[in-house]
Amino acid sequence: MKRLILWMVICFLLQPTYTNSQQIKAQQANGTVRIVFRHVVGTQPLVLNDSSYTNPFGESFSLRKFKYYISNVGFFTAGKIVVKNNYYLVNQGIDSSMLLNLQLPENSYDSICFLVGVDSLMNTAGAQSGALDPLNDMYWTWQSGYIMQKLEGSSPQSNVVNNKMEYHLGGYQGKNKAQRLVTLKFNENELLQVKKGKLSSIIIEVDINKFWQGNLLVKISETPVCNTPGLLSSMLADNFCSMFSLKNIKNSQ
Repeated sequence: MKRLILWMVICFLLQPTYTNSQQIKAQQANGTVRIVFRHVVGTQPLVLNDSSYTNPFGESFSLRKFKYYISNVGFFTAGKIVVKNNYYLVNQGIDSSMLLNLQLPENSYDSICFLVGVDSLMNTAGAQSGALDPLNDMYWTWQSGYIMQKLEGSSPQSNVVNNKMEYHLGGYQGKNKAQRLVTLKFNENELLQVKKGKLSSIIIEVDINKFWQGNLLVKISETPVCNTPGLLSSMLADNFCSMFSLKNIKNSQ
């Protein structure tokens, strides 16, 4: 718990203080780490539009959109952190977006942490470009803030018009904010080894079936839609971050 609090402080409160340190480390970076996000529904790979799945409550659903923001990716080594302060939009509809290539100093790393969502600083900085461009359909103009996670499709169990199923999770301040810090610790016998001029990779599995059974049990028949900030969005964000797990590490030889 103490370590989690430390990581949250680093990611949210101390961002301006480590900028210079990041720049120095970036100059020293001499290895590449590729993070691969693999989206599944239980044991099945996620396919948009043309595939139907069944959640743990026996409700069937299909997805047409699944995307989320990843930012402030950090790697730990011997209690120290190297933070890559960038913003990425992972989108199931764009294969290349599910591969993140980061440069890191040559070293052995025992953990990774990242923010699912966009930090408060960028939410209050107005519309941006690149991954944060409003044209990516992840920005609430009426709310002046980013949608952190989006899961959208249909289900026969939905009582909304056209059987709509829609979870747009957002809100960047206060107790109901939707950003979540995810931390994944590597196995002691399988640390991430970054070597000069080499490529290492981390596969992170994102299982949509875990969304329905986190701290909040979500039945589509009861809660088919959430598209405004608030308590429900925050609780669903907790479920969302439980979907991430470390699948594999492949170190360069």
